[in-house]
Amino acid sequence: MGTMASFDLTFLGTGTSVGIPMIGCSCETCRSTDPRDKRLRCSVLVRTPECDFVVDTGPDFRQQCLRENIRRVDAVIYTHPHMDHLTGFDELRRFTIDEEAVMPIYARPSCLHVLERMFVYAFNGENRYRGYLKPEPHAIEGSFYLGSTLVTPLPLEHGKVETIGLLFTRNGTKLCAYMSDCKTITSEAMNHLRGVDTLIIDGLRLTPHSTHMNWDEALAAIAEICPRSAWLTHFQCEVMHARDESRLPPGVRMAYDGLCLRWS
Repeated sequence: MGTMASFDLTFLGTGTSVGIPMIGCSCETCRSTDPRDKRLRCSVLVRTPECDFVVDTGPDFRQQCLRENIRRVDAVIYTHPHMDHLTGFDELRRFTIDEEAVMPIYARPSCLHVLERMFVYAFNGENRYRGYLKPEPHAIEGSFYLGSTLVTPLPLEHGKVETIGLLFTRNGTKLCAYMSDCKTITSEAMNHLRGVDTLIIDGLRLTPHSTHMNWDEALAAIAEICPRSAWLTHFQCEVMHARDESRLPPGVRMAYDGLCLRWS
């Protein structure tokens, strides 16, 4: 494959909480044969020379690992405690096989509390056997490093739960910001986003939604932030890839499952 890029981001899933195709739906998108319209729950894999980490583990995480041949995960970051971002948590056991192997888990304290309640058997310290999941919780209170990547939490408004986006910086360069679930970007987050190269942002659908950005809202945020490039994600089946991507302005694209972005 040649020299490894300094930062690789692969979209493991780009779908809304119910996935696409959606159970019981016979719309044009759910019947589409375009692989870009097959959307698992939102998650990304980041690969760097120092470590590989995942953002969120939804109910499709096992399938995503198999599809992308993921054999190494050094840490996991959680953005918020909604079902479609948490419930693949136990699949991380395949990455803590040895008795002494642990999985660093980074999340806001409110999200860690939910994880610890849902998966008490993993966090209570009583099951430290070979092949079991052995999480090592780290509360996100500010920026932190994973290898040489500075990870900065971005406070977002998304329904009733505390939610963060993530800004990834290497060698002083703001490479990428990932905000899969948001309705409003806080002023604190907006300050961090100035000068970012690539923005990945919630673009749930064309029509308004109470807890997610629609396309007009996402495009307004992109225009304010002015990244070099931008990608929409977390799509509902109201959006069809081949039909709707042409609606977007230059420099803005629709992400899809399996897409990999690279920075050298």
